Amino acid sequence: MDNKLFTPGPLNTQLIVKEAMLHDMGSRDKEFLSVVKEIREELLNLAGVSSDEDFDSVLMQGSGTYGVESVISTVIPTSGHLLLITNGAYGDRIGQMTKAYQIRTTTLSYKENIVPPADDVEEALKNDTSITHIAIIHCETTTGIFNNIQSIGELSKKYNKIYIVDAMSSFGAVPIDIRGIGIDFLISSSNKCIEGVPGFSFVIFRKSVLEQCKENARTVSLDLYGQWIYMKKSHQFRFTPPIQSILAFRKAIEALHQEGGISKRSERYQQNYNLLIRGTEEIGLKTYLEKKDQGYIITSFLFPGDPNFDFTLFYEKLHERGQVIYQGKLSDTDCFRIGNIGQLYTEDITNLLSAIREVLGEMNVTF
Repeated sequence: MDNKLFTPGPLNTQLIVKEAMLHDMGSRDKEFLSVVKEIREELLNLAGVSSDEDFDSVLMQGSGTYGVESVISTVIPTSGHLLLITNGAYGDRIGQMTKAYQIRTTTLSYKENIVPPADDVEEALKNDTSITHIAIIHCETTTGIFNNIQSIGELSKKYNKIYIVDAMSSFGAVPIDIRGIGIDFLISSSNKCIEGVPGFSFVIFRKSVLEQCKENARTVSLDLYGQWIYMKKSHQFRFTPPIQSILAFRKAIEALHQEGGISKRSERYQQNYNLLIRGTEEIGLKTYLEKKDQGYIITSFLFPGDPNFDFTLFYEKLHERGQVIYQGKLSDTDCFRIGNIGQLYTEDITNLLSAIREVLGEMNVTF
């Protein structure tokens, strides 16, 4: 039996998703091109937009980070100026990209438990009118914090900036009004809340904005504009596509619809989260974030103060019981993370809580 993955992705997937990968298909076959077309349209449907409303989607080989880099390296011209808002490792990773591509960047950096205030963003926009783009993470997987993309979006529209949102760990389980918020580029990947397997990322975007980026790309393989034009013409990838991952993703989208769509998946994930919080509070574990800032995708927990606690041993003992949690990624605080997404249900959360109690008891950890 597979381990239970309490991580933010890759996730536990349904058997029908796995089985979808048991087929070989040519990358130029009409059947496969039809699948790519279907997925691109389904992504727009899930986002609540359509191609008639100036939106489109494109698939990009590689992990979510590849998708983010394809946007950063294609959308921002050499004359561009990015306002980067970061409160975690994944926002900081965008900063690494802009440094590599020598993109002028103003960074508003916050501690991992702080939701960046919209007032700070507005002040930055007022003080420097040369800013052309804004980028932020929606659910910062470092902690699980939900950033206020709505307020930042209102500012992007007010000041006429291009708005980039990394929704890697939220799209498919958190309702996002792309049109209403004013998002120009939303990035996610196949192995997150839609519950597919790793292999590709995707970008949902405004066509009128990407059309202006024809000569911007700084790489060949991550040229988002080039990939879009190629897919528009033939639904083909420019380079070898991850065929099995794409077939699995189509089945994962079908399963999402069968579950009741994004709202129902959100409901299940929130039930998992609420049970996790109640159970860990009973055990004595403390969350890193305040409840008002905590999203329901992944939760960071502080190490117990008892000197008997050893995370490596804690992790290994849980793993022996088939429960896989996630290491912490905070800059100055010891923590571990527990996700409650993918094919996880309240029964799985209950089993994890029992395993945590048992392991902490074996380690003689007290609170």
